[in-house]
Amino acid sequence: MAQKILVVDDEQSIVTLLKYNLQQVGYEVETAYDGEEGLEKVFTERPDLMLLDLMLPKMDGVEVCKAIRSEKNQIPILMLTAKDDEFDKVLGLELGADDYMTKPFSPREVVARVKAILRRTTVNEQQMDMRQSKEINLGRLKILPEHFEAYRNDELLDLTPKEFELLIYLIERQGRVITREHMLNSVWNYEFAGDSRIVDVHISHLREKIEENPKQPQYIKTVRGLGYKLENPRSI
Repeated sequence: MAQKILVVDDEQSIVTLLKYNLQQVGYEVETAYDGEEGLEKVFTERPDLMLLDLMLPKMDGVEVCKAIRSEKNQIPILMLTAKDDEFDKVLGLELGADDYMTKPFSPREVVARVKAILRRTTVNEQQMDMRQSKEINLGRLKILPEHFEAYRNDELLDLTPKEFELLIYLIERQGRVITREHMLNSVWNYEFAGDSRIVDVHISHLREKIEENPKQPQYIKTVRGLGYKLENPRSI
């Protein structure tokens, strides 16, 4: 059964272009031209991935993303942005978007990015099956991979799917320095150059949720000039 992609953009030429190229590689494609219609189709059509423009009538992309995540829906979201939407890019990522692409873009690159995200999602589901019933304890953190739940001091943390995936990735490599490029390749499954700011935004937001003091992190340490390292603060 073909995987279904939902394309939400108010520019008909972009929707037509993306729909054609996605269908050419075997995807089923649903479309919407405003935020409200796009949000409705997330729940009625149950797509496997959503291409979501930031600037939409009726309800913008950030609002749509926030509404989807508030319902605990974990659909992968690839945001489409203009070059001057820097603030909204960061906000979209913090609200739970998995990635973004800047217009104008190559349809081939969009298809490659969609394939990468869906491939990563499939691998993650398989990995979670292998981790069933495993509880991970790290300092004051308790992680239940089977349930996609993380707790700090026994309080449930409101992590986005991407933040949870990143946390598990770091835990599995505890004590090792991981470069931004390696994270982009492994967590975002890029097969081409990506924007390392995506990593920094997610790390920053993850710290806000798991650290007692994000400005003096005890878990996720920055290794200057290299990347990040997760440590187990057993003494706290």
